[in-house]
Amino acid sequence: MSGAQDTNHNYSGDGKRSEHPRSQSQPSAKQIRRWQQYLANERAEAAVYRELAKHKEGEEKDILLSIADAEARHEQHWRTLLGDEVGFPRRPDLSTRFLGFLARRFGSVFALAMMQASEARSPYGADDDATEQMRADEAIHAEVVRGLAARGRERMSGNFRAAVFGANDGLVSNLALVLGVMASGVSSHIVLITGISGLLSGALSMGAGEYISVKSQNELLEASTPHPETTKAVPQLDVDANELALVYRARGMSEESAQEKADSVFAHLATMQNSAHNSAEHMAAVDIGLATHTAANTGGAWSAAVSSFLCFGTGALIPIIPFILGLGAPTAGICALVLVGFSLMITGAITGILSGKPPLKRAMRQLLIGFAAAGVTYALGSIFGVSVA
Repeated sequence: MSGAQDTNHNYSGDGKRSEHPRSQSQPSAKQIRRWQQYLANERAEAAVYRELAKHKEGEEKDILLSIADAEARHEQHWRTLLGDEVGFPRRPDLSTRFLGFLARRFGSVFALAMMQASEARSPYGADDDATEQMRADEAIHAEVVRGLAARGRERMSGNFRAAVFGANDGLVSNLALVLGVMASGVSSHIVLITGISGLLSGALSMGAGEYISVKSQNELLEASTPHPETTKAVPQLDVDANELALVYRARGMSEESAQEKADSVFAHLATMQNSAHNSAEHMAAVDIGLATHTAANTGGAWSAAVSSFLCFGTGALIPIIPFILGLGAPTAGICALVLVGFSLMITGAITGILSGKPPLKRAMRQLLIGFAAAGVTYALGSIFGVSVA
């Protein structure tokens, strides 16, 4: 391709964008391959954003479609550079294809968390063939996606996060217990009984703790929430006594703001008294704006307890599966390490995705921490077994 042009976008004094073509010498085969890959990735990323937008409404949908349009502009940049060398469509890279899979199968939370990391690692920062505006776009896209991903994390059920961490706790604690007991030289039958005991005691402890935690939090929120009967008493108050203003001041308003709020409520009540809607029912239903403390949706204590029990129990079951199958102690221990290691990598990858971090790195970190805990207890079990002998 000869005479291909790159386009730098700058902004003139009147705020309008101007274009300054920059001549480009004959591109090398390596450049062409890189541009073709960029083109495929931009096309695929735009498709991911449009796929995510299908599952959204309102503002979030508009934001995702706007980012998709920006990716389409980047796509056009590489098309222009390639000219006749566009060639057959290339496959996007593996990470971009994985993002498309997440967007189609699992919705926006996982895909947006991955897109956050992907946008932050844009290769355009070190590529002279990308324009300054494209580099700026990618930086802004990373922040936009970070904001959308944060919304998704906030909406995500707390029970889901508790499930991941509860299962991880069960995996690590029971693996450490099983290996520690096994290292002391006892029979596989004793190891199995110990593992089952660890499963039940740990799951019951987790369930009870979660029940108490959620129940206490709900009771605290209930004690801080305005009583629903308060509104019924407001129409009977003496306007000149300013009792309602005291309520607002107790809720944290300044004296002036509390008085203005109380005056507005009484003015609204006076309007209602002079209108057709002056029944006691309508008067009692007036919004006096006392709900300044919004109770969080913490869910039921029993639901949280059962969820925690099951998640911890599921994780704690995995290390004792080889012993349930009747395998000998050394073989069962190795199988338990393999099963738990695989499970730890899954939970680590999930937490990595949700936090917008590289899932493989988080999976390896989870694996190392779990195996380190198991290694310490195994060493202690070996020492204990020798001392007993």
